[in-house]
Amino acid sequence: MTSDRTAVVSGATASSAGQVVPRRAKWTATALHFGHRKIIAMTDEPRQSNVLLIEDHRDIAGAIVDFLEHRGFAVDYAADGVTGLHLAVTNPYDVIVLDVMLPGLDGLSVCRKLREEARNDTPLLMLTARDTLDDKITGLGAGADDYLVKPFEVRELEARIRTLLRRHRGAVARETYTVDDLTLDTATLQVTRGGQSLALTPIGLKLLTALMRASPRVVSRQQLEREVWGDLLPDSDTLRSHLYTLRKAIDKPFARPLLHTIPGAGYRLATDDGR
Repeated sequence: MTSDRTAVVSGATASSAGQVVPRRAKWTATALHFGHRKIIAMTDEPRQSNVLLIEDHRDIAGAIVDFLEHRGFAVDYAADGVTGLHLAVTNPYDVIVLDVMLPGLDGLSVCRKLREEARNDTPLLMLTARDTLDDKITGLGAGADDYLVKPFEVRELEARIRTLLRRHRGAVARETYTVDDLTLDTATLQVTRGGQSLALTPIGLKLLTALMRASPRVVSRQQLEREVWGDLLPDSDTLRSHLYTLRKAIDKPFARPLLHTIPGAGYRLATDDGR
């Protein structure tokens, strides 16, 4: 087995440990080959799904790429944050899997730049060894849609990726929901409040859609979780973290709060007088 995995980039060769890690990575037992995609197994996805993996730990990255490609995904790979951000903004992906601790540019910064500067809403799953509630809130607040703590089973990673794909590709009829001065167009996914455009994460949009569709009724925690994640329910802190992020986006800059927590019952999107 060779100890040096190299990559050819536009005629130039660069070590995979360096800053330039090109697209279309194919891991084998001996090398990391670029410029070629091979589908080993077909899956039930309606088309091949393109995944960007940004992970600096080579053994973890190798195991993930091997598994996902075997399951029919096309995987691009970057070993540092700068390269990963470049790939994410210059190529279309269905899902981005992003480690938090990265050389060059950390995962939280990559995520924020994608959401706030590039306006990229590709579903993003964050990998991290940090498992406190504050860490999860920080990651989800930066724009992540899901959060998986290391160590993890690669089958769970696949299941979470497929859940993000199903939710992101879900077809919706064109409807416009309005609660007070908050408006959501489900076809364009544009959210405005008081005429001001709001930027929400894909998970935040799904939560807002469910809450606006039910308004002014209360939506239980269990209903919201199933609306977003289906049968693959998250841990107890994930929904709370996403709702915290959603509340910051739709309520914090404005005088009247619309998202209300109803103790023991769930959540409601309405004005104080219930309209």
